[in-house]
This record gives sequence, structure tokens and C-alpha cells, in this order.
Amino acid sequence: MDLILFGNFDLASASIWLFWIFFALLIFYIQRENMREGYPLENDDGSEAPNQGPFPLPDAKTFKLPHGRGEVTVPNGKGEDRAVALEQTSVANGYPFEPTGDPMKDGVGPASWAPRRDVPELDGHGHPKIIPMSANSKFFVGAGRDPRDLPVVAGDGEVVGKISDMWIDEPEQLVRYLEIELDMKHGEGSRLVPMTLARIHKDRVAIKSIFGKHFNDVPKHSSKNQVTLLEEDKISAYYAGGHLYASEERFEPQL
Repeated sequence: MDLILFGNFDLASASIWLFWIFFALLIFYIQRENMREGYPLENDDGSEAPNQGPFPLPDAKTFKLPHGRGEVTVPNGKGEDRAVALEQTSVANGYPFEPTGDPMKDGVGPASWAPRRDVPELDGHGHPKIIPMSANSKFFVGAGRDPRDLPVVAGDGEVVGKISDMWIDEPEQLVRYLEIELDMKHGEGSRLVPMTLARIHKDRVAIKSIFGKHFNDVPKHSSKNQVTLLEEDKISAYYAGGHLYASEERFEPQL
């Protein structure tokens, strides 16, 4: 009996098989490209996970950053090299960790931040996107209440200072931060608060997530005219973490 291997093979069969092979290779390629950041996988305690999945890491690739900001090579095998003040509640993965210090200062849990680059975000022309309104005379408050000079009231009712400026996203024409000039009792200098975590009233600006005693520990921005990506993450995380960590009464579930 004659054996016919390709008796039913035609152009249509070749097309469908070539499509399936191409599609499988495409999935393999996309999955590997997706592993340029965040890999190799780690356990909750920071050690390398034994199960890294079926796909190998991609070969290292170097990307040239715009506006003369150098190069970045990924994957580079560099994890987040900072000690976190947490302890395991169980030796098994998946169980919660408990803070061992001040979680808002330590940047853990809801107050955690990512190690972003310590440089300001730039617009398409290479200029810092977020700047104080006082540095650009072209912007003005066209609608709503102008919060400048209003007192700032913390979550416990204490007046901690006043709003001295607004920081705007120049390309987007949005207010991203309010600048608080602290009084001597609650700290020194100025701090930023994300606009989304402040409520502007007729006679005050309310910040409910943290209390008066916390404002001096709000992460500072090093420049008067710009804020870096890392500073933005730390500032936002500190205020957000206060929703849980500002007082022990907030530790329990709220119904």
C-alpha cells in the first residue's frame, strides 16, 4: 500500500499552518518582551522565586532616552535595593506583612512608593512638565476657587499653614499639587500635597488623610521650581498611606 504524506495538503492548508506557526512565535516574542521589567520573579521576602515560568528572559536591550538623559539597559537583574521595615506573619508566601516601624515614613503598605528616577518628568520639548504657577505668568485661575492664602486644615482639625502656590502640569493645563507654607508649630518650609487629596472649601483647604503632627514628615521637594518623579511618588504615597496609618482607629475595617 502506497503511503501518501501530502495527498490532502494544498495552498489553503499551508496558509493556515503558517498562520498558526506565526501566531505562536508572536505570542512567544511578546511575552518575552513583557519580561524586561519586574523579572526575574521574587518571593515576598525578596529572594528569587524558584518557579520563573515557562518563558526565558529576553536578551538585554539598551534604550536611548530622549533629551540627553542617557541610556537604560533592561533586563539588568537589578531589583529594588532597599530594606523595607516589614516582617512576615507566616513562612508561606501570600500571607500579609506587618510594619515594624512607622509605615508612613518607611514607605510600606499603602504608603509604599516605587524607585522612580530622581529627575523631573519632561514635556515633548524637554522642559519640566510640572512647575509652580508663580513661575509662569501666562497661567491664571479661570474657574472655581483660588486656594492661595487659604488656611490648611488637617484631618484632626488643626490648622497647619496656608496655601502659598499651585503647581500646574503645563502641557495638560491641570493643577497637580498645592504648595503648603507650614507654620512654625507644624514644621518648617513648604510641602506639596496632590490636588486629588485636598478639598477646597470657601474658607479653607481640607486634607483629611493625615493629621497636624504628620505634616513635618511629608517628603520634601528639593527644588523650588520643579519636582522629580521619585519625589512625586514619595509625596503621594505619604498622604495616601495616612488613610490607613494616620491613627490606630483607622486600622480596622470601615463599614
